[in-house]
Amino acid sequence: MTAEGTERFDLARLLAERGGERYDLHARYLNHQLPRMLRTIGFDKVYERAEGAYFWDAEGRDYLDMLAGFGVMGLGRHHPVVRKALHDVLDASLADLTRFDCPPLPGLLAERLLSYTPHLDRVFFGNSGTEAVETALKFARYATGRPRVLYCAHAFHGLTVGSLSVNGEDGFRDGFAPLLPDTPVPLGDLDALERELRRGDVAGLIVEPIQGKGVHEAPPGFLRAAQELLHRHKALLIADEVQTGIGRTGEFFAHQHEPGVEPDLVCVAKALSGGYVPVGATLGKDWIFKKVYSSMDRVLVHSASFGSNAQAMAAGLAVLAVMEDEKVVANARATGELLRSRLAALVGKYELLHDVRGRGLMTGIEFGRPKSLGLRGRWTMLQAARKGLFAQMVVVPLLQKHRILTQVSGDQLEVIKLIPPLIIGEPEVDRFVTAFTAVMDDAHNGSALMWDFGRNLVKQAVAR
Repeated sequence: MTAEGTERFDLARLLAERGGERYDLHARYLNHQLPRMLRTIGFDKVYERAEGAYFWDAEGRDYLDMLAGFGVMGLGRHHPVVRKALHDVLDASLADLTRFDCPPLPGLLAERLLSYTPHLDRVFFGNSGTEAVETALKFARYATGRPRVLYCAHAFHGLTVGSLSVNGEDGFRDGFAPLLPDTPVPLGDLDALERELRRGDVAGLIVEPIQGKGVHEAPPGFLRAAQELLHRHKALLIADEVQTGIGRTGEFFAHQHEPGVEPDLVCVAKALSGGYVPVGATLGKDWIFKKVYSSMDRVLVHSASFGSNAQAMAAGLAVLAVMEDEKVVANARATGELLRSRLAALVGKYELLHDVRGRGLMTGIEFGRPKSLGLRGRWTMLQAARKGLFAQMVVVPLLQKHRILTQVSGDQLEVIKLIPPLIIGEPEVDRFVTAFTAVMDDAHNGSALMWDFGRNLVKQAVAR
């Protein structure tokens, strides 16, 4: 690049000159509803920098991240080992993505990934979680010669057309038909699964070991029994570990909490990226891959233009090294147990708080109808306008008053999902529980500020 070209593009100057336009730019050129939604709930913050489990604004105030970019930031933001790996791979000036060679990094990352699940043999690298799911759907259908894939009610597997076909949320599916042949079964319902399998056209069942929407875990024994049923009917078990994998639940993969469960295909993404370079991976059995790639004529029958790129592979290798060196999985297990035990102790104290559940650092906090007359009236007002508004009422003061970023677990759900970086510890647990207790106190004491915000949410819901 010429010196003139370098001077013409200056990223730091561009951000300094136009960074303040961020919300207007989104409103004008991208999804115009995003800035509208953020302004409505008071989430239109401007974060200047981030590190680990924290953001900072221009005034230097810190914000605790209990969302981790929907699980992408498993190691937090800007982990030094991952950053160095990316600097190293860029400085190496590798001959990347020639398409007609076999670079070492994809093979090395595949080898490392497969070491965590020895019953699987091969890996396809794509660019995202939904692409990992698309790969699994294609491979399952081709390997079995059958068209239909079962999924569990309320599942979320992605938003591209194939993965949308196994998405259990009508709000995402509406208006995008026709989709692939599909049938939902209730999570944990083996009788419903067997009824569908008897029809003889099922390629497989795709399941999240813990559903992200609502944080519902598959009942004990379900995955093992489902696996046996599927194999008896020559169908495949597909584990969607896009959010639950890479240590999130206190095991490397969530399906490993149940002994004997060995999925035929496993989908991985999010935290494998280190938060920098999009990457998705579909792990599978040797016979499935050999059936799909059955001859040299079929060598490119399934591929991805940016799959296996050097930056993504380097990030993935660095992530796995950090996971082992810093004992991240064990930390997720111990810190998650501490967080849930502290929150569970509050269930008897607050009548609006009904349940705390999850595994590792994937926790659901569920709210429900209170018993006392005054609170019940306010709850009923919110529910009549739109389900899920109370959970939103909790999320907002956690950010605005306590500088903690969280999320509602799904549309019209009274559940907050906590999926923080896997590196948090007791100080972050203390900060969250202290803030959450204060918000619950405000809600139960009839804080005018909090319930006034609830009434504003009701007006927004009615207007919508």
